[in-house]
Amino acid sequence: MSTAHVGLPAWSTRSADETAVQNLVDALGCPHAIAQILVSRAISDAAAAQTFFHPTLDDLLDPMLMLDMEIAVARIQHAVRSSEPILIYGDYDVDGTTATVLLKTAIERIAPKETPATVTYHVPHRIREGYGMQNGVLGQAAASGVRLVISVDTGIRAFAAAEEATALGMDLIVTDHHLPDGAIGIPEAVAVLNPAQQNCPYPFKHLCGAAVAFKLAHALLLAATETEEQRTKLKHGLIPSFLKLVAIATIADSVPLEGENRVIATLGLRELRNPVQPGLRALMQVAQIPINRPPTATEVGFRLAPRINAAGRMDIAGDVVELFLTKDAARATHLAEKLNRLNDERRATEAKALEAIEIQLTALRDTLGDYLAECIILDDPEWHRGVLGILASRVVDRTGRPAIVMTHEDGHSHGSGRSIAGFHLLDALSAIHEPVSESNTPLFTRFGGHAHAVGFSMPSDRTNLLRERMQRYGAPRLTAEIMTPPLECDAELLLSDLTQSFYDWLTRCEPFGIGNREPIFLTRALTLCAPVRFIKERHICLQLQRSGQTTHISALGWSRTTDWPARCVEMALDTGSLVDVAYRLKAKTNPQFPGLELELVDLRLA
Repeated sequence: MSTAHVGLPAWSTRSADETAVQNLVDALGCPHAIAQILVSRAISDAAAAQTFFHPTLDDLLDPMLMLDMEIAVARIQHAVRSSEPILIYGDYDVDGTTATVLLKTAIERIAPKETPATVTYHVPHRIREGYGMQNGVLGQAAASGVRLVISVDTGIRAFAAAEEATALGMDLIVTDHHLPDGAIGIPEAVAVLNPAQQNCPYPFKHLCGAAVAFKLAHALLLAATETEEQRTKLKHGLIPSFLKLVAIATIADSVPLEGENRVIATLGLRELRNPVQPGLRALMQVAQIPINRPPTATEVGFRLAPRINAAGRMDIAGDVVELFLTKDAARATHLAEKLNRLNDERRATEAKALEAIEIQLTALRDTLGDYLAECIILDDPEWHRGVLGILASRVVDRTGRPAIVMTHEDGHSHGSGRSIAGFHLLDALSAIHEPVSESNTPLFTRFGGHAHAVGFSMPSDRTNLLRERMQRYGAPRLTAEIMTPPLECDAELLLSDLTQSFYDWLTRCEPFGIGNREPIFLTRALTLCAPVRFIKERHICLQLQRSGQTTHISALGWSRTTDWPARCVEMALDTGSLVDVAYRLKAKTNPQFPGLELELVDLRLA
């Protein structure tokens, strides 16, 4: 899908204190642009830069700093000592399934060999159960003898489920990272572990759900050690192993890759080199990720995570938990191949829905002349609930507006939303949910999420009401500045700056993601030294050089969010055209043609 015209953004270059930049250049021996990137990201001294480049296990925060951690550890220890059956209540995405694996493994590790812990798990079916804890599942657990339930990546708004657990005689520990309800607070539970909750002293607030579960796992394992030798073995053995799954979840859940998340992602990616666990190894193989080197964040985000998520989107997410727990290589291969097939099915389902979305968006533009300054809301009863979030992301790419995509089933609407920077989508849903008068009823039957992504359910006959309320809420807030933010470039470079040494320094800044975005560079006054080459009629390749020089570099424009062929026609680009380019610097992937190339972000006539 290509981006409709939403106005071309202005370009700007991030400012950085030149004295601090030069001090880093002198201390590190790095290129000026690398120091400029670090300073603009609040890394302004050599010690902080070294931590940024080389995080270690010592940079992980103490799990006991988290509110209620001591209480949670004590309650789980009591359950293990008393041989109480424990239920882990998970979620169906990467975050929830990996969290389930981590916590189950840790609890089983601390149990004596002669009396192993009884730890079961429930991962809800996306279609049949939806997101969150269900009373029926809790009732079945209580009937089977469970007296302790631990939620992972869910539960912070599970007020009814918490009451049901109490009524059934079960204790509840909530581990979650989603935002609590601003008005009601948190559910009644033995312990609530969530750094985002009020009064939690944990210094880093942006962990994913699996990372919160990992903190509990880490605390449990630490409490079980008695000697310095055991603590050293834990630190350098089991903890790095756990970080593999935490890193996958951290990258997949799009939390900011800064602070402790950067430590987790960097160390976890490093540990993913040559994985030993059969399921992880098999999944990396079907995803065609080499297992003789650490994968990149891009490979995890676009190859590994979609296959894990495919289970929850299209079938049963419990297969993911089994995959990461099994020690049987043949079973692991079977499950990994199943996830691969489900991902192919997901992609086909998504592609079909995108065709219908393109028709709806075209109709909107034909009717309105351009998209209004509001959240785009699309719905179709034929769309699969498992791909709504992906579809919403595509609409955001297409329109430059926040988007909600819904489907309908048995009189109920199920929706997923994605947003743009500057528009807090959960705040929007919270605002429009409440009745505007005593005669109105709340809009949603359930909803939740965070600034950039939400999910909800409601009666289908409220669809128009949702559109009306979102229009009223969004119109005054979705300003031109928010919808067409300036393109921030990290540094302005000459072609002569783009050396292999510079690229090697750039890779030290990885992993890239939200909070540590991949740098965008700006180079001005380049000459197009050959006609534009079109690739599959959708993408472009430009050959660029500095005027008066003979060396040139390739610039590739991939039309995921920009219709590059149309832009080239609009700009009348031809041999000799003089252009300014904003780009990301990439290494060529074909080993027969080594070197560097540009990935276009934006293009202007000079």
